[in-house]
Amino acid sequence: MGELFQARTVREARELLGGHIKTTCPVEQVQLLKALGRRLAQDLVAVDAVPGFDRSTMDGFAVRARDTFGATESLPSYLDVTGEVLMGRDAGTAGVVGVGQAWRIPTGGMLPPGADAVVMLEYTEELDDMTIGVTRPVAPGDYIVRTGEDIAPGAGVLPRGHILRPQDLGLLAAVGVDDVPVFMPARVGIISTGDELVETREQPGPGQVRDINSYALYGQAAAAGAQPCIYGIIRDDFKLLLDRLRQALAECDLVLLSGGSSVGARDVAARVLDTLGSPGVLFHGISIKPGKPTVGAVVDGKPVFGLPGHPVSAMVVFDLLVTPLLKYGFYLRDQLEFPVRARLTRNMRSAAGREDYLRVRLYQENGEVIADPVLGKSGLISTMVQADGLARIPAEKEGIEAGENIEVKLF
Repeated sequence: MGELFQARTVREARELLGGHIKTTCPVEQVQLLKALGRRLAQDLVAVDAVPGFDRSTMDGFAVRARDTFGATESLPSYLDVTGEVLMGRDAGTAGVVGVGQAWRIPTGGMLPPGADAVVMLEYTEELDDMTIGVTRPVAPGDYIVRTGEDIAPGAGVLPRGHILRPQDLGLLAAVGVDDVPVFMPARVGIISTGDELVETREQPGPGQVRDINSYALYGQAAAAGAQPCIYGIIRDDFKLLLDRLRQALAECDLVLLSGGSSVGARDVAARVLDTLGSPGVLFHGISIKPGKPTVGAVVDGKPVFGLPGHPVSAMVVFDLLVTPLLKYGFYLRDQLEFPVRARLTRNMRSAAGREDYLRVRLYQENGEVIADPVLGKSGLISTMVQADGLARIPAEKEGIEAGENIEVKLF
């Protein structure tokens, strides 16, 4: 194992980990309604056109557009009503819209042969049951969705690796996909270490604190689409930790170890990780605040992270190094991780060569997004609750002045 705290940048840490992680994931078929938030295991291609026929987008009358040219409220174009489109019926079997004719048509109805536009109901006046006056002209294609305009046959629908959102479920339903090939969620083992930790149901004694990280990390892992499993609290004992880590590695795809990553005399995480398998510890320390004393290791293709014991630090590092692996299976170079730009409300200092991550509240003011830092030490979990996201101060800057824009990642 290399010297402690030869701190790496976030990018370097990702590159080191990415070069040793096995990226193959088992695949399963799930029913469409259970696919929300899952990652597609293959490209999906449309077989059928969507829509499968020319259809109206408004209630009104299907017409030949040229029969309406020049129509005005004072001088309407008069058309004979010779047919009606019924929902769910093939309009092509009922006749053709001829010169000077119109058919009644509902929203979503199939455009009948001969028609090339729809006149909205609001722009017609009915003289009697068989005659209307059109008070505004339409052009060919008005108020119509053409066959395949939404999705063309043979078009790529969604790419491999895409994380399915509610709108994606609707898209897959439209093209007739009912069973979806998705990657199985990663199994994440979570271990908390420290002689000072007690379970949440216990009353802490002098010098003791309840285990926060197991629950916060469990929530983060589940939110990233993983299947988390808590392996409990382990005292600062080399053999106990080694046995529990071996168990977690045998049962999980990724393991999180919180606490025991600083340079204290009794901290054993890095030593344990370096004895479990190849290549072992890849770095100990990343150049960020909070979260510097982070250990990154890979054991037989499985990533293991020694996260800081302070809750804020552990959660920030999870977002930077663990979330991408759980959501995408690897680190994306072009991933837009901090998509919101907001104006900072106060001066914030930073050390050169170190990325700082600020907890911020967000609000709008005169149409602009404002970021107000939530100040507090990295051991204060309440500061994460009060914040809406993380703002990043790049390593090349020594701080950001009030009024400058800052990049923010939403929680």
